[in-house]
Amino acid sequence: MNNTARLLLELGAVLFGLGAVGRLAGRIGLSPIPLYMLAGLAFGTGGLLPLQAPEGFFATGSEVGVVLLLLVLGLEYTADELVTNLRQQAPVGVLDLLLNGLPGAALAIVLGWGPLAALAMFGVTAISSSGIISKVLTDLGRLGNRETPAVLSVLVIEDLAMAAYLPVLTALVAASTPASAVSSVLIALVTLAVVLTLALRKGDAVTRFVGARSDEVLLLRVLGLALLVAGAAEAAHISAAVGAFLLGIALSGEVAEHIRGLLGPLRDIFAAVFFVFFGLTTDPATLPSELLPAAALAVVGVATKLLTGWVAGRRTGVGPAGRLRAGAALVARGEFSIIIAGLVGASVTPAFAPTVAAYVLIMAVLGPLAPRIADPLARRLARRASAPPAPSATDGEH
Repeated sequence: MNNTARLLLELGAVLFGLGAVGRLAGRIGLSPIPLYMLAGLAFGTGGLLPLQAPEGFFATGSEVGVVLLLLVLGLEYTADELVTNLRQQAPVGVLDLLLNGLPGAALAIVLGWGPLAALAMFGVTAISSSGIISKVLTDLGRLGNRETPAVLSVLVIEDLAMAAYLPVLTALVAASTPASAVSSVLIALVTLAVVLTLALRKGDAVTRFVGARSDEVLLLRVLGLALLVAGAAEAAHISAAVGAFLLGIALSGEVAEHIRGLLGPLRDIFAAVFFVFFGLTTDPATLPSELLPAAALAVVGVATKLLTGWVAGRRTGVGPAGRLRAGAALVARGEFSIIIAGLVGASVTPAFAPTVAAYVLIMAVLGPLAPRIADPLARRLARRASAPPAPSATDGEH
């Protein structure tokens, strides 16, 4: 069999298998992310059925997947919304990042992985999965719930924090000396500030520039510009993901809404490729030894996200039941954690990627389950809050 025939057969089998996996995930009410990663583990080195032919496709496809994930995420927000949320919800956002990021950093330090790994693990455990959470809220019909704005405000702050965090992490990973690390971080942050300012002030001009009456032309323009911006950002050590995210923020109005519809299926395909590629590059034999620290982080991560949601809900005037539902909705981790693991790779320690893989597998499964598990307790809290107060002993004397 020639190489082209083998490539097409193996690639077709993998993509068709992913479609079956995605359908299964939808039927059982889970996110497909852990199943995509398991598929990658099965097809990668050390897996049940190692495949070599599609590796180049998945490597490139995963990079495009990151760009599309962050581009579509940026399209969900306008620059004004981000600034408003930052002003109003900054205290909750800081609490969220510290509560959830410090356990990951502490684990890296305890295991002796070094300061760069600690910074990377901070991001891995701090950031919830916007993709999983938005799907769960939609599936459960909770977009109109009182606690949902509190959940979304936390996600907005986290996404904005990632826009600053990823360039810093990318610059530090690429730096070879302390001096080059400082200069790279400063260049990345200044560039980020300039681009964000342009998105705030010149977003309408960018929107007009890519706008087109034809869906085909619009899709080609936006996709081409996204890859150009992502490539330029990567060259400046800002991270391709952040470049795509900022471009998404710059686009607004009906054009942004229309682009979301056009990019949705394409984003989902390449996002699946992204998660599969991470599984392909992770040796399954390294996972068992990392399950214990990953499980410990998962237990702490569930507790800290519940606390984050409780505080965010109380700050917006939501009752105890809504606060619990908000915390349960925030449990999932996913795409950002894998993006960080992809940036760092094995540059800090060989155990880093397997630990993140095990952690994300656990949290991506718990994420959709947590709101359902918390529902009975939330209903009990709601009944207790609405019940009339018991009569006091003095009431019967009158």
